[in-house]
Amino acid sequence: MPFDPIEFEIFKNIFVSIAEEMGVTLCRTGFSPNIKERLDYSCAVYDAAGHTIAQGDHLPVHLGAMPLSVRAAIDLVEMQAGDTVILNDPFRGGTHLPDITLVSPVFLRPTAPKPAFFVANRAHHSDVGGMSPGSMPLAREIFQEGLILPPIKLIKKGHIDREILSLLLANVRTPDEREGDLTAQIGANRIGEARLLEIVGRYGHKRVARYAALAQDYAERVLRSTISTIPDGIYEFSDALDNDGFSEAPIHIRCAMTIAGDSATVDFTGSDPQTAGGVNANLAITLSATLYAFRCLVPDDVLYNDGIARPIRVIAPEGSVVNASHPSAVAGGNVETSQRITDVVLGALAQALPQTIPAASQGTMNNVTLGGTDPRSGRAFAYYETAGGGMGGRPGLAGISGVHTHMSNTRNTPVEAFEQAFPLRIRTYSLRQGSGGIGQYPGGDGLIREYEALTETSATILTDRRNSQPYGAQGGGPGTSGRNSLLRANGTWETLPAKARIELHPGDRLRIETPGGGGYGRPEGTQ
Repeated sequence: MPFDPIEFEIFKNIFVSIAEEMGVTLCRTGFSPNIKERLDYSCAVYDAAGHTIAQGDHLPVHLGAMPLSVRAAIDLVEMQAGDTVILNDPFRGGTHLPDITLVSPVFLRPTAPKPAFFVANRAHHSDVGGMSPGSMPLAREIFQEGLILPPIKLIKKGHIDREILSLLLANVRTPDEREGDLTAQIGANRIGEARLLEIVGRYGHKRVARYAALAQDYAERVLRSTISTIPDGIYEFSDALDNDGFSEAPIHIRCAMTIAGDSATVDFTGSDPQTAGGVNANLAITLSATLYAFRCLVPDDVLYNDGIARPIRVIAPEGSVVNASHPSAVAGGNVETSQRITDVVLGALAQALPQTIPAASQGTMNNVTLGGTDPRSGRAFAYYETAGGGMGGRPGLAGISGVHTHMSNTRNTPVEAFEQAFPLRIRTYSLRQGSGGIGQYPGGDGLIREYEALTETSATILTDRRNSQPYGAQGGGPGTSGRNSLLRANGTWETLPAKARIELHPGDRLRIETPGGGGYGRPEGTQ
């Protein structure tokens, strides 16, 4: 079959539109503000071997890691037509426990011997049990973080396994909301399956599969071409997380990047050992952050699929903070360590491409989880959100203020939706003026978000860049560190660490001030 570039472009857009429609379905049918407001989910389409064909413009930290979940589902579960596998185990392809992944095979006919495609989506659930509401605790082992789901069938031959669902719902604080979000995830996969069957019915399986493979090969060629423009050599960089929540010691991540022709090796040897606290990243997260950094170098409209991974080799020593071993706690690895890995990989690339790579963005997701009993209904509530901050300045442009950056791509929860859903109030939501780093192209400013408790509320904060600062580039200044504080109802202020669990009483206010981005280039008038 001859290659038709126009038809190739059409198929490329068909594949990504399927993933995008899956996301729209998940958003519109989700129950929680985390899904329908923040859009904390990701969807993608995979070939018969579990390799990514296309993914929606969702969360980079999900999408780069999700192929390992699909692979685990294929390897560990024998799937038949109508089945759907559920999992969240970080040591079997997941990231952290609140991220629940559903994987569905797509059979061209019920009697087909094997699937022709797979569809999958991952959504962050605001509670999956564990020692703290919101399931993002300060934990020392994964068993404290929530319910662990290895790859198992949630749906068998088109029917939900009520025993599996009942077991899951019995271990969470908000079962109705969890069931609603899971149902939305099921619907998203069914939309993906239906659309794949439609295009196969219209164009034929051989043609569709061929263009899926061509899309992967094209992504590989484009990235190899991009890497080949980077001067050969070894480029090193290191940075650190503030701490793990139990010790004050910084946690270093080191990277040595070797560029050779059209391929790259990214070696994290020398990074600190896995920690007692939950900032450990598994291999899926490290792969995801590394691939994201390289994908950012590509100016072309190319699908983020399996082809992007082919030119890049990642070395991450087992038992380190970038490839933690079971049963280490990992809740913060997905959200905080992923950001620092990104900073380190981009920092190494900046040694080779100083006029291309921007200054560091805020380098944290500023995670806040809140939970308790809603006096209006007498029922438990659990809420999770991340907060935007400053983007780093870049060649020719200042950084954007108050946005999610790098591994996060969610929206904020609107104040109106937040206050309607929970016995909480937002007292302040504004830009943190002057927090961006100085430079020819200054860094963006962070945010200030202040929560007031209207009832007894447990709060956990997992943040970073409270001791360190997002680095500047090419003579630009660093961004301002973030700050967490607590205003008690009696008027006394308390300074909070980067990672903490606290009990809020009615009238108490939790204030999160997020970091600014680093500046790029020396400010005018300086040497």
